[in-house]
Amino acid sequence: MLKALFFLAARQPRAAFLASASSVAETCAVGAKPATASCSTTTRSIMTSAAPVVSRAVNQQLLSQEQGEGMGARVRRSIGRPELRNFDPFLMLDEFRVKKGAGFPDHPHRGFETVTYMLDGAFEHEDFCGHRGRINAGDLQWMTAGRGVVHAEMPASEEGHGLQLWVNLGAKDKLVEPQYQELKADEIPHAEKDGVEAIIIAGKAFGVESPVFTRTPTYYLHFKMQPDSRLDQEIPAEMNAFLYTLSGTILVGESGEKCEAHSTVTLTRDDEQTGVTIKADKGAAEFVLIAGVPHGEPIVQYGPFVMNTPEQIQQAFLDYQTGRNGFEKARRFQSEIGKPLM
Repeated sequence: MLKALFFLAARQPRAAFLASASSVAETCAVGAKPATASCSTTTRSIMTSAAPVVSRAVNQQLLSQEQGEGMGARVRRSIGRPELRNFDPFLMLDEFRVKKGAGFPDHPHRGFETVTYMLDGAFEHEDFCGHRGRINAGDLQWMTAGRGVVHAEMPASEEGHGLQLWVNLGAKDKLVEPQYQELKADEIPHAEKDGVEAIIIAGKAFGVESPVFTRTPTYYLHFKMQPDSRLDQEIPAEMNAFLYTLSGTILVGESGEKCEAHSTVTLTRDDEQTGVTIKADKGAAEFVLIAGVPHGEPIVQYGPFVMNTPEQIQQAFLDYQTGRNGFEKARRFQSEIGKPLM
């Protein structure tokens, strides 16, 4: 989503802009995935019980407070707040609610991926490569900004409610060509087990695997738990992992630490820990589990640009302002959906 900091910086003269912080094909590939990745129809599985995992524990827990963002939008920021600036390889997670008349008009990105998952309502997207589409409740858009994208994101219903995750790209992938993976709700695998429903956005759960290709190995799982149900979810040992609770109360780890709605919960990572155990408290609960392999590289971020060095950030600003190196179409682009707020 758009950071207000960028609006201020983008209006500065170029010299002041840079002080503060080979031509390539101008195409954006849609639905680009390896040949082995296909968008199959939803899979419903009733699984038998498996052995419990050796659970990770709560490392840090933060309650996400609602704040303004973009143009009149409201978000609850998880990763990306002062207390948790990033959580390698993740840069930001926002739970957003955006009403008609607000939104995220034209803005650029470079160096990472944005993952938009709709919970309710609908959002429309339009970029400078001519790609325009709509994602509805349960749909997913996984956008690799790579070397550069300028786009707008605006509500297409009275209110759009969803999650947007920013996944950092490793140095070798920061300047790849932009690509999209878009799945409708019925193309995202589902599985059920012992009173727990899993929506498998990326990675795998209950023996079912997502078709989504992730440059940074990533798990993104949406769980809906019935009262008093229990989840034992495996997590690869090399991944950092966190939870974000959407509703209800969950008990995390063998100690059963209580985590209420809108909490960000980072998990420990030890060699002997094979996953996480979660129990629903007295009512139903809903949360996402997100995990990824850390890059272990320097992170330099200024607004919508995320690179490895300050010099690369300066180059990103210069490329955007002069329309070069992936931003050739930026100077003459104005989205139709963002016009009301420009």
